[in-house]
Amino acid sequence: MKFISVILILIGFNTKAQNLEIENLGTKVNSTYSELNPIISADGKTLYFIRADFPENAKNLPESQDVWTSTMNEKGEWQTAIHAGNFLNRAQFNTLFNVSADGNKMLIGGSYLDGVFWGVGFSFIERNGNVWSEPHYLNIKNFEKMCKGEYSSACLLSDNKTLILSFSEKEESKINNLYISFLQANGKWSEPKLLGTSINTEFDETTPFMAADGVTLYFASDRPGGFGSKDIYVTKRLDDSWQNWSKPVNMGKPINTSDAEGYYSIPASGNFAYMVSHQNTLGKSDIVKIKTVDATKPKPVVLLSGKVLNAKTQQPIEAEISYEVLPSGKEAGTSNFLTKNGDYKIVLPYGNNYGISAKAKGYIPVSINVDLTKQGEYTEMRRALILVPIETGQVVRLNNIFFDSGKSILKTESYPELDRLIKVMKENQGMNIQVVGHTDDVGDDDANLKLSIDRAMAVEKYLVEKGLKNSRVISTGFGESKPIAPNETEEGKQQNRRVEFKILKN
Repeated sequence: MKFISVILILIGFNTKAQNLEIENLGTKVNSTYSELNPIISADGKTLYFIRADFPENAKNLPESQDVWTSTMNEKGEWQTAIHAGNFLNRAQFNTLFNVSADGNKMLIGGSYLDGVFWGVGFSFIERNGNVWSEPHYLNIKNFEKMCKGEYSSACLLSDNKTLILSFSEKEESKINNLYISFLQANGKWSEPKLLGTSINTEFDETTPFMAADGVTLYFASDRPGGFGSKDIYVTKRLDDSWQNWSKPVNMGKPINTSDAEGYYSIPASGNFAYMVSHQNTLGKSDIVKIKTVDATKPKPVVLLSGKVLNAKTQQPIEAEISYEVLPSGKEAGTSNFLTKNGDYKIVLPYGNNYGISAKAKGYIPVSINVDLTKQGEYTEMRRALILVPIETGQVVRLNNIFFDSGKSILKTESYPELDRLIKVMKENQGMNIQVVGHTDDVGDDDANLKLSIDRAMAVEKYLVEKGLKNSRVISTGFGESKPIAPNETEEGKQQNRRVEFKILKN
């Protein structure tokens, strides 16, 4: 069956009305039953959703909810949906709230302990290698005491460190508010805090979804002025306090109708959104795709992906990814443990200079630099992370070492990279290194040689001042004499301007 396509007019914004296309995803996704709660992956190629009361749900009961999934082929067509599996569908009524950008972590409804459901709350299911873990509950401070209503929902942000929650503190209430909670250093989550009066009202606020930019929030509410019992609204975070938001705006028709709308999900590209529709459906409710408009789109981001490889063998490595803002070194987000093929995937909002780091046992942590301080368009970027084994003779490039042009004074952006090296050397007391500076071929040979030596010495000085013994670090420079790329291009020159270290002893 071909999809149903309806062209309608968007209203409800302080912008010029625009055509808005709503596309029913057709029989490969939708059925004569109810499809609910679509969750689209960051890359827009995998769709997760709930299928209600379907005879092929795992429990085979008259009333049930299971998670199903569909993938997009190379032609951009959604394939026949399949049951997501019993690792995810464990109860009679199953709910999926979020899937991390790398696809390795899922946020589900209910608190599970050792795989057994034991109460209200939320749990993670995580993939380590090719094996999915048992669900394990999120330890959110005082959540069990605070959450007294009939229904709760949540959204995990792309940094894997921030949760937006919807629940009620009133006994058996159906009127929810939105809250914020943060991952703490001890692995627990902070006590939920109200998002503020600019979002929360005396009416119901529910089904939050934060876009990949970490700024644009979509949610459902039955506040006055809507088109039905619940409408989708959009708001923008104005600062880092999580208390100041732009006035929520009704998404207007045809997104909102006389029915109850909820569950609005959007990939990292921001070009399309997915939601539930009760209009012109195959069943009670269907999943539809909507082309977004500028008035409600999130800010552009970069979807960074690649592989983590062993520098010696070029084989994939399971590693842990984190990314920090430079020069502060403040952690901006994490990825999860990788699959066996070494793939990673993270979302980076514009506005910062990032250091992306990978670490694995027995290897020197590696980092790359992705400078997104200038605003750009949505981009999908691939960068390999090459980890060097801790072995005598191995050479490691220090990617996030920064100097002003022609200078040898370390910039503060370099400190997080060097601090990681110090930590490794303190963990490996038998490890001695030689720091080596290199330049491109621009300028005088003797000046380049001196610059390379001075920069290597600046690194050596930092390491020693931070507590490493003088005997464990030596430095030298080779100027322009050992290029690793042609100096005919700017890219080649950039590769040749580098600081490395060689493991002399371990």
